Amino acid sequence: MNKPLTPGERRELQRRLEDDYKALCASVREELLNADQNTYAVLADKVPDLGDASVADLLVDLDIAEIDRHVREIQRIEAALRKLVDGSYGYCVDCGDAISVQRLQVNPAVARCYVCQTRFEQGEIGGAYPPTL
Repeated sequence: MNKPLTPGERRELQRRLEDDYKALCASVREELLNADQNTYAVLADKVPDLGDASVADLLVDLDIAEIDRHVREIQRIEAALRKLVDGSYGYCVDCGDAISVQRLQVNPAVARCYVCQTRFEQGEIGGAYPPTL
């Protein structure tokens, strides 16, 4: 069993979460501005044939996928920051055990311990464990 976080570890992880949140928000703002400038219509107008139009479509899809990935990470960070406030930060959402400090240092927004995350991923992929939302 992992030990709960020390106050110093909690402060450091909170600082990292806040820094990551700010950086991701800035990145999403920048990506949205770039996406406005590189819309499909603009890219498609610049391309002479169907193959080039496919590439333009792919580029727009990649921009949207990157923004979506960042927004989901922002949501995970917001959830972790709420948990810091309510005192449940650092505990697995599935089993309730403390998440190892090493795991949190790698990704401060992680919601599950290693064992439960593995089970969750196996359930998502192979159906061996029902996923929890």
